[in-house]
Amino acid sequence: MARYPGAMTSENNPPEGGSELLRYIRLTLFIVAGGSIYPLLYLRQNFELTLLSTFDISLAQLNQHSSILGIMFFLSYVPSGWVADRFTPRVLLSFSVFATGLLGVWYAQIPSPSQLLIIFGAWGVTTGLTFWSALLKGVALLAPGHLQARYFGLLEAGRGLFEALLASIAVAWFAYALSSLDVSDQSAMVQVIYFYSSVCLVTGPLLWLILDSSSGQSGEAARPESSGASFSQTLRDLGSLLRNIRIWLVALCILAGYQMFYATYSYSNYLQVQFGLSAVAVGGLTTVRLWMRPLGAVIAGFVGDRFHPVRSLGVLLAVSGLSLFALIAMPSSAPWAMLVCVVAGSSALVFGVRGIYWATFRTCNIPPERMGLAIGLVSMLGYTPEIYLPWINTQLTTAYPGPLGFQIYFGGVAVFGFVGAALAFWLMRISRDDEPPAD
Repeated sequence: MARYPGAMTSENNPPEGGSELLRYIRLTLFIVAGGSIYPLLYLRQNFELTLLSTFDISLAQLNQHSSILGIMFFLSYVPSGWVADRFTPRVLLSFSVFATGLLGVWYAQIPSPSQLLIIFGAWGVTTGLTFWSALLKGVALLAPGHLQARYFGLLEAGRGLFEALLASIAVAWFAYALSSLDVSDQSAMVQVIYFYSSVCLVTGPLLWLILDSSSGQSGEAARPESSGASFSQTLRDLGSLLRNIRIWLVALCILAGYQMFYATYSYSNYLQVQFGLSAVAVGGLTTVRLWMRPLGAVIAGFVGDRFHPVRSLGVLLAVSGLSLFALIAMPSSAPWAMLVCVVAGSSALVFGVRGIYWATFRTCNIPPERMGLAIGLVSMLGYTPEIYLPWINTQLTTAYPGPLGFQIYFGGVAVFGFVGAALAFWLMRISRDDEPPAD
């Protein structure tokens, strides 16, 4: 079977030591790390209106917190790659997950709005600077060159499965606390925050105890003596990466896909505004959305390895855009079954995009010793929606109250998805010459 364009050979991407079983065990640990660290930051996807009442803040303030998080990510991504080229995932992932849990305990104290800004800014460090590039580089080096889509699909699916399991527990406990324990919305929300924080506080030490000290590193990148590259050399490497047109195309494809994913965070608010659903009903429906994450990502991963990750990404971006238009077109009187089908189908497609867009990174032909820096650069460009989408959402929902603001928001994201599809096919065309003849 022919390798997809840019797949590294054994000469420049040696498989990480050990058997296939060992690689999948390490992948599972990466999945647990990724699945436990982010739910605290994005509680709004299931509890947006409850968060607003619990912390006594407006939607604009909540979006401001999200923007702070996005700015911290933006500033951290390139340094994150530099850090990932110098420290092992064991050190970075265990610290990041544990520190995120400690911040979650502070979050549960219902701090003031100014303290909330500090918490979200710190979360940007623990989940961006010390975590993100380390996770992706670990998986990229772990996966055989011709199975990149499968491994990244499994990473996304596994993270989604773990997050969906946690969300199911959280939503179920939230509903039980309200109905059976007769507590306030605020008390139930605090219990949910403590639950997610506890998961991080347990997972961090487990990663330190179980992960091998060299997991996710390869060759020179694993040796401390190779970590002393000069600042001028780092700048030269960065300049070389910026001149690589494929880096820009991969980053823009990820940007298009991430916009679609980020837009799904507004599903809960839109479902309440447009369809008049209760907080518990919306929590259940958005949990169904989370359960589509493993399904969409796994299918996309296997399809991507079969039909080429870049081509598959282009198709998924286009179809995901159409699914957002389907959500917009649904009347307020739509039956529950239709809501479930459209939300589930749209979510499966969007998570399929997320599952394979990092598999396109191999078309950039980056050597392992610069891979962390390249991942950081692509992340800085590709995840900028964290900064501007909350602001756009605020402006649109303020200028056009009710469902219309959300519909314009979703429509704009869908249109850019079609642009991303076109860019993916451009990347496919210019990288075809890399592909070796079929075996």
